[in-house]
Amino acid sequence: MKIGPDTFVSIDYTLKIDSGEVVDESAAGEPLEFVFGRGQMIPGLEQRLADMEQGQRAAITVEAAEAYGRRNEELLSDLPRDSFPEDAELRAGMVFNAETPHGPVRFRVREVRDDTVVADFNHPLAGERLHFDVTISAVRDATAEEIAATEGCGRHASCCHCGDH
Repeated sequence: MKIGPDTFVSIDYTLKIDSGEVVDESAAGEPLEFVFGRGQMIPGLEQRLADMEQGQRAAITVEAAEAYGRRNEELLSDLPRDSFPEDAELRAGMVFNAETPHGPVRFRVREVRDDTVVADFNHPLAGERLHFDVTISAVRDATAEEIAATEGCGRHASCCHCGDH
């Protein structure tokens, strides 16, 4: 069976960026599972998986625009230093979760200044070309329950699957 709309797909993968750094991979015996065509994967990867079959392997490169987009400098924000715990030893690269009127958001500290902290709300892989080594573990028709479960996901591509890293 070939991967196509509303097929249930399992993949084993390793994800690297241009530097060669491995930034994500499926655990041994725990493939990433999703329903194809339901917005659970980044668009560039999903497009390249179309028509593949169980057992196939591929090296897939996805440009930033087809993954998490380009970095957007408008997603940098100066936050007051006093909005963080007094005893926090803030440093660049730290990750925080914040509550907003629209729900929780995650950000990284880009820079710490005397009175402000520069928060970066870009996805950590924004602006990165992604290199996937993929093996198709399984392909089958998705069940009605699996398809229905994708409706609550918001049909968005977060980080390969529904959930951020």
